[in-house]
Amino acid sequence: MKNKVVTFGEILLRLTAPGYLRFAQAKEYVATFGGSEANVAVSLANFGVDTEFVTRLPQNEIAQSCLSQLRSYNVGTQHIAYGGKRLGIYFLENASISRGSKVVYDRADSSFATIVSGMIDWEKVFADATWFHWSGVAAALSPEAADVCREAIHAADRLGLTISCDLNFRKNLWNYGKTAPEVLPEMVAYSDAVFGSHDEYLKVLGISMADFKAVDTSYQMDLVSYEKAAKEMVIKFPRCKKVFIEFRNTINANHNTLASVLYSNGTLKHTRVYDITHVVDCVGVGDAFVGGMIYGMIAYPEDDQKALDFAQAASTLKNTIQGDFNLVSVAEVEGLMKGDGSGRVSR
Repeated sequence: MKNKVVTFGEILLRLTAPGYLRFAQAKEYVATFGGSEANVAVSLANFGVDTEFVTRLPQNEIAQSCLSQLRSYNVGTQHIAYGGKRLGIYFLENASISRGSKVVYDRADSSFATIVSGMIDWEKVFADATWFHWSGVAAALSPEAADVCREAIHAADRLGLTISCDLNFRKNLWNYGKTAPEVLPEMVAYSDAVFGSHDEYLKVLGISMADFKAVDTSYQMDLVSYEKAAKEMVIKFPRCKKVFIEFRNTINANHNTLASVLYSNGTLKHTRVYDITHVVDCVGVGDAFVGGMIYGMIAYPEDDQKALDFAQAASTLKNTIQGDFNLVSVAEVEGLMKGDGSGRVSR
């Protein structure tokens, strides 16, 4: 059966202050689209994987523009639900050196936040699918959105799909009387693969591990601590076959180090540390890792190390690209995996 990945979540209108202007200075904004699960879908489609993005959108021209952009990247949109009043928005102020980026959300009462169970026919959505991916953001927006996410997970489980989740903890989104640790663990329990940063595992699932403090590529990761945490994860969630932990150290807003580990079949694998000295846009870097890893698990099913290295290289390259979407090719990712990070002109 041909692999097909379905992702579910909210896509937003992204309004970015030009250059390094602050919100107080900006007189205009650059409009694009993005959102965690949509970002994953675009990555996968860009790598040649059959992909379907499921969400709820209003029936207006802005939503149509959003759909057109998704379709331009070969993301399937056949199962979108329509209704509600508005597309969610987020405003972004770019970071620079010692000043971090800022995000302001305007997504209350969006079409996705007001979705309810029964609006999406999951049996139909999953009829020809092999993989379902969701994230904690979808469950954070409203109790109804969490119910629909749960509905999708149960349908995917019933139909035998591989299920992956990204913990994707955003504290400012949990505003309906429930916390992420109260809602997400029961849903995570259905996942075959779980993604998250080292601090997300602590904040959502109560699993602690050593900090990541790399300032250059010579840093030695505390693999003993990470393996212990991953083992705790699979004990808590026996269905979880693969635990992915992503690491980022922000030396300053433009200089970051990245690495990741994978625990599977009783073995911990890790990537090298990447040192990124000129970050262009760090939004969507975690989503790029997830998209790269799902692709890697499909393309290299017997080689976890190669799949992990692919995901980390894809995530690293996302730091060089403006916007939410990771618009890199498989060849570019594989080039970085082989050590070609020179940035020379390709002719």
